[in-house]
Amino acid sequence: MARHPAFLSGLSILQTRPSLLMETTKTPGFSQAALCFGGIFLLISTGIFWLDINLHLLLITALVWACLHGHRLGHSFQSMRSGMSEGIQKGLGAIYIFIIIGMLVAAFIESGTVAWLIYYGLEYLSPGLFLPVSLILCTLMSLATGTAWGTVATAGVVLLEIGSAMNIPLPLIAGVVISGASCGDKMSPVSDTTNLSAMSAGAPLFRHIKVMAWTSTPAYTLTLLTFTLIGFSYTSEPNLPDSIQMMQSALSSSFSISLLAVLPLVVLVICSARRMAPEIAMLASILTAGFVAIAVQGVDVTQFLNSLQGGYKANTELETLNNLLSRGGIQSMMWTLSLCLIALALGGVLNKLGILTALLKGVISRVQSTGSLIATTISTGFLSNMCLGEAYLSIILGGQLYKKAYEKRELDSAMLSRSLEEGATLTTGLIPWTTSGLFYSATLGVSVLEFAPWALFNLLSPMLAIIMVFLGIGIFKKRRTAQANTQDAEYLSE
Repeated sequence: MARHPAFLSGLSILQTRPSLLMETTKTPGFSQAALCFGGIFLLISTGIFWLDINLHLLLITALVWACLHGHRLGHSFQSMRSGMSEGIQKGLGAIYIFIIIGMLVAAFIESGTVAWLIYYGLEYLSPGLFLPVSLILCTLMSLATGTAWGTVATAGVVLLEIGSAMNIPLPLIAGVVISGASCGDKMSPVSDTTNLSAMSAGAPLFRHIKVMAWTSTPAYTLTLLTFTLIGFSYTSEPNLPDSIQMMQSALSSSFSISLLAVLPLVVLVICSARRMAPEIAMLASILTAGFVAIAVQGVDVTQFLNSLQGGYKANTELETLNNLLSRGGIQSMMWTLSLCLIALALGGVLNKLGILTALLKGVISRVQSTGSLIATTISTGFLSNMCLGEAYLSIILGGQLYKKAYEKRELDSAMLSRSLEEGATLTTGLIPWTTSGLFYSATLGVSVLEFAPWALFNLLSPMLAIIMVFLGIGIFKKRRTAQANTQDAEYLSE
């Protein structure tokens, strides 16, 4: 078939000038960036608070909304899909860890590690020491399991019952429980939010935890001292509820409460202290837990391996204890994992389109100091929680928004991950309409506005993080490479 000369001429031009085949894209202005981002906030907040739509579907809707803006800016679907893939690729390390976390939680329960913590935590409860011991118990449970919600729904419910029998105000007990659960969840290497924050900022997991300790340690110390002083006013010795003895009896009948049960947790701590990769540390702890479960708890190999996949299924005479122990397994992480994948894809598209850069260009340009940058990051996390109602998305978007600003100031990536935890993880339970706030209120029977003033750790840690940075305390710069240090040494020796 003959070709028209004009067609052949045009084809020749395209072949010699391939740039004409490339898509022409536009940089979004502030108004379009605000419209795109504002639409995402509106979609998610309306869907969660008024329409009760699943968060996964809301994120997919927000992803479609962002792609429509990308189309208006001249981006092809292939280009936007590439942005999604790039966003997901950045989170692959955390995705691997999510799967191992589910296995680790189930292994800790099978080995009796969680049962040991509960048993001896309840052993030392007394009216005068109830508040500080409850704080420590919830911290240890959340640290071991990596879930604040699970701790509140189990130990929190039991402690609320015991504390009310001691005439301790319910909002105060709820504040203690949430403070301990939040601290343990924030500092746990098996927590999804801890891993998500490290991943979003591009920080090594245990480096992230180490840097968080600078603000978490003084905040936790002040919280513990305050609750200890308050506890002195409850020195009467009423008869403790029978639920303590019942739970200890149920635990001892289902598990061997042996000191060996703590071995998996010890292995995890030692591996973490030796700076092993989190995957290796967790797998070593799982193997240790398997040995303890088989040798001490009498669990057969098949049951242990099935628990790693589907989670532990408790069958005791206490429903509260069954709720506490029936958890873990790879499948338990699928909800968080799928949510993470969609949110990472959304963040990747927004980054590809330049929406985040256009939106924050004015804000970041006004940040004149490291202290202002930290305060802005933490405040953004809190405001994102208020708008989105969910910490996961706030963490991921915060990492996308501020990563370049921290790199420009040569700050350690763990400084960003710490600020994401302070602003998003710790404040989400203090907002009445967030998923965490609604869960805590419904589970404990205390409104958010009542317990929020007593969630001291959640309040103190973000405030101390801002104050300390303005005072020049706890600021970490980017680590210098070995090559740079060698060059400096050669320069000084000349």
